[in-house]
Amino acid sequence: MNITNLNPDTDIGASAWLVEMDDHRILLDAGMHPKREGRDGLPLYGKLGAGDLDAIALSHCHHDHVGSLPVACARFPKAHVLMTELSYFIVERVLHNSVNVMTRQRDELGIREYPLYTHDEVDEIAPQFQGFKYNREVEWGSFKKQRAGVPSPTLEFFDAGHTLGSAGILLRGKKEKLFYTGDVCFHDQTILRSAQFEGVKADVLIMETTRGNREVPKNFTRETEAERLIAAILEAQKRKGCVLIPSFALGRTQEILALLAGLIGDGRLKEQPIYIGGLGRVFTEIYDLEAHRAHRRLPNLQLNQALQLVVLEKGQAQSMKLSGGKIFVITAGMMSENTAAHDLAMRMVGDERQSIFFVGYADPQSPAGRLKAAKDGETFSFSPSGGQLTRKCEILDFDLTAHANREDLMTFVGQVAPRTILLGHGDDAARNWFEEKIRERWPKIKVVHPQPGKLAAV
Repeated sequence: MNITNLNPDTDIGASAWLVEMDDHRILLDAGMHPKREGRDGLPLYGKLGAGDLDAIALSHCHHDHVGSLPVACARFPKAHVLMTELSYFIVERVLHNSVNVMTRQRDELGIREYPLYTHDEVDEIAPQFQGFKYNREVEWGSFKKQRAGVPSPTLEFFDAGHTLGSAGILLRGKKEKLFYTGDVCFHDQTILRSAQFEGVKADVLIMETTRGNREVPKNFTRETEAERLIAAILEAQKRKGCVLIPSFALGRTQEILALLAGLIGDGRLKEQPIYIGGLGRVFTEIYDLEAHRAHRRLPNLQLNQALQLVVLEKGQAQSMKLSGGKIFVITAGMMSENTAAHDLAMRMVGDERQSIFFVGYADPQSPAGRLKAAKDGETFSFSPSGGQLTRKCEILDFDLTAHANREDLMTFVGQVAPRTILLGHGDDAARNWFEEKIRERWPKIKVVHPQPGKLAAV
């Protein structure tokens, strides 16, 4: 078995792993680096060489895991594209949105390489997509090779609990097994239940390390953190200002909407419009429509029925009156420029009545990261278009992560009992923490920090 990390950097970036197993080749994920522009953000597809690629398997539909899929398909047009049945309902919408974003960045930022693919190209590759139920073993090798007497390795998706359709991927070869966690969550969220990785065993483990540098505080629970957010929302509404919760459209938006639906259902929050982005509305409808297929805590909750959702129109964030306790759950968790979250934040930052609540990761170099780091009364650089702002509004951060905490991942390592672990999807500090702890507990396990484009010794 050979494994090559195609992420162009060693951080959380363009997730893509080439696995060569029993004379077959499969690509695990085909992401885009969120902090790089143009072709610089692509995985190192040049390292794939001229040989055929039998299949591409997707762990889930976040941009850093699927954003370059059309580029990979154009390079290997015969490759099957495998994913869970829930991701099958999502992936085309994610890719079409990526075309829209790249086109806008070309026009507004002058990135002439964009778009890296078109709407027509997304439509053309869609027939290659195949969706499968969790816990079904399927062959992924080339039919041509099988006819020549070369048996196909198999693949099985396991519910990862991270977002709708997310999966860990188990590859079984003639003699060895590999498990790829993708992004995984080992605790229940508001809607989705925790990962179902019970019984997984493998010789090689590719593991995410996102929260390796974050210790869970003593006595911390997600339930108490959610209650803290609820209390902050109710307190903010007493001031008659507004609440902005910047959220990723897939997953985080639906989790926050479920919290709000519970508040309204219990009578703790008055019925009122909840303002969201267009893409967040699309994925919310999919969460509702596919509730019967998902492993959920609230299987009967229909967000579009429980809430009065209002999609912000273009330009509305720059002009609407910011008073009366309005609640915004708006796409663009990083508050990227030319988004409603960015425009609302610019108007709210200097008003002490307003509140901005963060419920997920924000890169320190993003507008959201710079805002989170600003102290009350401090003037800081928000973004190139936003310029210098002075923070006067309330800023709070809530740990409602959809990623596994580090001790839960360590427990999973003990369950899988691999001979080799490849550490990915985390910064240097996160990966170093895992390496140290794994070597302490299981000194016989080989720990690898796979470098960009380099063949990992497993």
